[in-house]
Amino acid sequence: MSKEPVAVVGVGQTKHVAARHDVSIAGLVREAAQRALEDAELTWADIDAVVIGKAPDFFEGVMMPELYLADALGAVGKPMLRVHTAGSVGGSTALVASNLVAARVHRTVLTLAFEKQSESNAMWGLSLPVPFTQPLLAGAGGFFAPHVRAYMRRTGAPDTVGSLVAYKDRRNALKNPYAHLHEHDITLEKVQASPMLWDPIRYSETCPSSDGACAMVLTDRAGAARSPRPAAWVHGGAMRSEPTLFAGKDFVSPQAGKDCAADVYRQAGIADPRREIDAVEMYVPFSWYEPMWLENLGFAAEGEGWKLTEAGVTELDGDLPVNPSGGVLSTNPIGASGMIRFAEAALQVRGLAGEHQVAGARKALGHAYGGGSQFFAMWLVGAEPPAR
Repeated sequence: MSKEPVAVVGVGQTKHVAARHDVSIAGLVREAAQRALEDAELTWADIDAVVIGKAPDFFEGVMMPELYLADALGAVGKPMLRVHTAGSVGGSTALVASNLVAARVHRTVLTLAFEKQSESNAMWGLSLPVPFTQPLLAGAGGFFAPHVRAYMRRTGAPDTVGSLVAYKDRRNALKNPYAHLHEHDITLEKVQASPMLWDPIRYSETCPSSDGACAMVLTDRAGAARSPRPAAWVHGGAMRSEPTLFAGKDFVSPQAGKDCAADVYRQAGIADPRREIDAVEMYVPFSWYEPMWLENLGFAAEGEGWKLTEAGVTELDGDLPVNPSGGVLSTNPIGASGMIRFAEAALQVRGLAGEHQVAGARKALGHAYGGGSQFFAMWLVGAEPPAR
């Protein structure tokens, strides 16, 4: 029996900010879920199951919060599933929800991811000792900076590329009312003059710490037919993982990322992602990961990713817009960051992305990664249902 086609008919986000002192975690997630239901023109009664995800519980200090969020998400008496795959969890959560619809386990599923970083300190939560290494890092940037240096050394990329990505994404964020950082006075010179945190990563080339939630309503073909607004159809989705450390691991371009992208393209019938995909929402917490992932995901040959960035190809009006929403560099509620990538890709092909809409977008890729470049989740959505 063939899989049931899966459609995104509702998307909801909170306004992402540094601290939402006005709501609890329950209030935060309900806000995003309510907006997704309103977008889909559905009610809580129309939802068959809820799939929720977030990053490690010690980020807020509330263990297994899904147990007390069922009421806020209309899930009392309904199946509710928690997903966790570190920073990629938002993407993985959406894929689990999608698979439930594709397998005809449920017809309409609410999926949601969140983080309320203001209630803890994620930077020091991420400063964990790594076996067999000196405890010299502070936060995720300290872990990833050497991988960026390795990329620069491997490809000969000039040290200005990271600032170009940050400048682009922060300008894109000004067109997104839900983005956390709205730096109206941003200039390339300001990015390049910002303090060096983890060489070669500067302060303005790093993601913020955000409170926020993102939700989507996924449904089957019949549900999409009843939807009054355009749907985004899932053409392919996959997850892959690999260990954080192993002999021969390529931290610059992990094999799990390549395998995950290849599987998604195979499912979606994509032979040339550079030409066939109209927009990319890519998980870029530090600016240099744009050129690195362009290569890892097959949009550029090895050593050529930075040249696409430098040539303006990834600008909002470029040949391959990357992170038209402003990306993780502008909004980072860690548990939700991956789902925002998936949701923003869906908005693009629905034609509902507002000021950051890519003209004529028919196919878009949502991408998330987590841990020590070990967890990957991706989906490709289209404006039309997938071929039977």
